[in-house]
Amino acid sequence: MVLEQQFRRYLERLRSNYRIPLAVRMPNGTTFALTDQPLVTIRLNSLAAARHLMKPSMLSLGSAYVEGDIDVDGSIADIVDVASRLADTETGGPTASGMPNWLARHTRRSDKEAIEYHYNVSNDFYAQWLDPRMVYSCAWFSDPDNDLATAQRDKLDLICRKLRLQPGQRLLDIGCGWGAMVIHAAQEYGVHAVGVTLSERQHELATARVAEAGLADRVEIRLQDYRDIPDAPFDRISSIGMFEHVGLKNLRPYFQIVHDLLADGGVALNHGITATDVDSHGVARGVSEFIDRFVFPDGELPHVSLAIRELSASGLEFVDAESLRRHYALTCRHWSDNFEARLDTLKGMASEQQIRIWRVYLAGCAMGFARGWMNIYQLLAVKGGAEAAGLPLTRDYMLSAR
Repeated sequence: MVLEQQFRRYLERLRSNYRIPLAVRMPNGTTFALTDQPLVTIRLNSLAAARHLMKPSMLSLGSAYVEGDIDVDGSIADIVDVASRLADTETGGPTASGMPNWLARHTRRSDKEAIEYHYNVSNDFYAQWLDPRMVYSCAWFSDPDNDLATAQRDKLDLICRKLRLQPGQRLLDIGCGWGAMVIHAAQEYGVHAVGVTLSERQHELATARVAEAGLADRVEIRLQDYRDIPDAPFDRISSIGMFEHVGLKNLRPYFQIVHDLLADGGVALNHGITATDVDSHGVARGVSEFIDRFVFPDGELPHVSLAIRELSASGLEFVDAESLRRHYALTCRHWSDNFEARLDTLKGMASEQQIRIWRVYLAGCAMGFARGWMNIYQLLAVKGGAEAAGLPLTRDYMLSAR
């Protein structure tokens, strides 16, 4: 067949020009190895699936796997590494992919639908591979050998220190997840906290966790859009792993709302993933397209310079930035390892397609952050000036235990 002949010639070129530890098994059972000791084997379930490999990108290869056109043998870390190396043969190396999607809807309804899509598996599904607090954002490792639970607790405490939380203050957590931040802040720092989420499953479990912790008099979990919060001002605002869903065109309105919700002299911390491309283009090799199609619909990553610009344009004073890229590589590696270790249990909680999406996504993120394909920053800002906020002149307070 013509396609089979073309595919074999393509594999011959790969073997001659690249050292990719890959073997390809054809539908008839014959195997073509690109190296003497392949770490990964791609099994074609039909000859038509060869087309995905002949124009490789993280989108085409990921789609072929998710949709069952191919099966893959090997460790998930090796699988995503081989996929990346195949994608590089097509692109010639990392380049920004696509223009920013400035026309993404990002209405209240579309944002809620996007969140519901991502969280359409059970809370128990996430509990299998997250830490006990179910913190679904980058951890902070004071020691790279710390376990995930320790690193997530340390991350929450780092944010509390950066915000300089004090007993009796009002804290708003935008995109509160399963309530870890507001519970920690209330327990350890004595604040009164409000957490908002668009996920009904998160709202239900977070509310239950607040009650179990005996904090119902000090912590409220709301099923509410951040644009609809009526009871400002708040002394402190945290937003952890949420602004990736805002949309590039809505960054300034988002930070303007943070500004308006914040009391004079108040402090806000935004913790979010950023693009490495200075023009806020997507992650290269088809990574952004894969995530948009299968993981986070309508997600958009700004470069940190754009985030700082729009934050500053809202009237907030930008006072500090910290990159946690290497911390997120470690975090995602923990998540991926946990996911792989509990794979049999997870297969009973989600569809085969969902399992494949999450395997690729978690391992791919671990590799992407380790290689600098994307970054993540904590941005600290104040309303009314650092003097009004009472910020110390040095950063020592951020890293010193109370």
